[in-house]
Amino acid sequence: MNWTEPIDIYCERTDPSFWAEPLNAISNAAFLIAAFWAFRRWQRAGGEDGAALFLITLVATIGIGSFLFHTFANRWSVMADVVPISVFIYVYFGLALRRFLGLSWGWTIAALLGFVGFSFAAEPLLRPLFGGSAGYAPALLAMLGVGLFLRRKGHPAGGGILAAAGVFALSLCLRMSDQPICTTLPIGTHYFWHVFNAVTLAILVAAAIRAGARRERVRSETLHRSE
Repeated sequence: MNWTEPIDIYCERTDPSFWAEPLNAISNAAFLIAAFWAFRRWQRAGGEDGAALFLITLVATIGIGSFLFHTFANRWSVMADVVPISVFIYVYFGLALRRFLGLSWGWTIAALLGFVGFSFAAEPLLRPLFGGSAGYAPALLAMLGVGLFLRRKGHPAGGGILAAAGVFALSLCLRMSDQPICTTLPIGTHYFWHVFNAVTLAILVAAAIRAGARRERVRSETLHRSE
């Protein structure tokens, strides 16, 4: 495999040069802003939630990886783009099962493996509807499913997860419209995918931080009552 083979799949790119996608490249700053905002919230929550800090690191890594892809635009940089996103999706799904739904490690691992399998199996089935964005549709379905379940249970994270799903749905539509709208809008719409994705991730990480802080308060109160 030629790892330096050029890839041209977005409307804004018209040649293989480094800055051929200026908006798609620069808009990745939104992920760094989201990561910094989430980091400040993490600090205010006590700065001891290791899982949330890992998610924040992933958000920043997503921005860096996406910048590399939209500048170098070749096979190695596409891996820098998609791998951090995939890691975030699966790590957050596992965290949601543990932190929001309270599943045991055994059930969490089983459900996570099932979700991974479903994601790979569903992508070719969803491709006629979502096109090249089909790989992200399972993440949207997971957010909707978890958010609705938490909302029905009265869990405080339910609203945040559903809000993130709504923003992500809009983001996905903007990603899908990039090529179809190319003839009328040569700069495309992919940069909006970055901005709204950053908002989505910020909402999700904030929900995880709040749930972690809430869990620690409950644990602390339980310990005090038992003393």
